[in-house]
Amino acid sequence: MPLPRTTGSPRPETAAGVPTVHCPGCGSVLAPAPGDDPTPSGVPAACTRLFEETVRGVREDAAADPQAAAVFALADAAYAAQHARTDPEQVRRTVETLAARLGEPAAPAAGRVTSPTVWRTTIADVAADLDVIDLSVLVETWARAVLADWSLSVADV
Repeated sequence: MPLPRTTGSPRPETAAGVPTVHCPGCGSVLAPAPGDDPTPSGVPAACTRLFEETVRGVREDAAADPQAAAVFALADAAYAAQHARTDPEQVRRTVETLAARLGEPAAPAAGRVTSPTVWRTTIADVAADLDVIDLSVLVETWARAVLADWSLSVADV
């Protein structure tokens, strides 16, 4: 049974005494920087910062390198799909964008505003494996898992 989602509020400290925040979008548990506040969307600044740091290289190279641009666009679509929370139309467009970037049919997310309760892969997983696996491989694997999670979630409705 999946754990219930919480807000981006601080959780108890880890055994090392480090406070953590739980991202209500992707479910990642992260260590916040001093003074971090959730973004207006409710996503903890720690999650947004981890995404930005993880894709910084491909984002910077995107203007000059079509392959880097494609990796960044796919990462951006996967992150957006995990953090889509508002109206059903925005969720549908976000999932369709991700599916299109993968060359796959979109999950029928219209009318659904509740994301999957558990994500198989998050930006934290991508960042954790960067030292051993190429970013493009990690991003494609993450994006495919996000699309599959949306598909399974819609099938459960």
